Amino acid sequence: MFTGLIEQTSPVLSISKTHDLTKVEIRNKYFDDLSIGDSVAVNGACLTVTALTADAFSVEIVNETSSITSLSELEAGDILNLERAMRLDQRLGGHIVSGHVDGTGEISSIDKDGDALVISVKCSRQLMKYMTLKGSVTIDGISLTLFDIQPEHNTIILNIIPETQSKTNILQRKQGDIVNMEADIMIKHLDHLLNFEKAGELHV
Repeated sequence: MFTGLIEQTSPVLSISKTHDLTKVEIRNKYFDDLSIGDSVAVNGACLTVTALTADAFSVEIVNETSSITSLSELEAGDILNLERAMRLDQRLGGHIVSGHVDGTGEISSIDKDGDALVISVKCSRQLMKYMTLKGSVTIDGISLTLFDIQPEHNTIILNIIPETQSKTNILQRKQGDIVNMEADIMIKHLDHLLNFEKAGELHV
């Protein structure tokens, strides 16, 4: 589990691909307690540390993860949002994030509003049903509040404050970029429960 509060941004050092997985080496600037087997959210996707050096760590991405995330488009030099798995003794400053990406969205516009950035993201209808005004969503691992929603256009509006801009890779983003999205886990479970009960009623 994660909080959606990004701990560091770091570049991709190298990428190597085989027929069934992609190995990504990432510079490690601050995580001095990483061990092989630890979970790290990489642009919002929960991945396992498979190798460590003095200033870098590696993760492996299976094809299934690549197919539902933006990680398939990674290139050397790309800046990533990173967060270690949360500890039980820490404050939950963002919201509960599983690191299981639900799908991707496309940035349709980026505008300035004073010091803030207003970003519009278009997503699938399936994801849109989980988007609630003033609710939470995770974009590339960042816990964000839904500033506005446009269900008729399958679009969400996000207001990015300067603090978030400085601590994440959001300033690297541009119109047309694909971002990882994870809906609020509580809304997803509630939706599953209600639909499960409805399905059960139909088969009684």
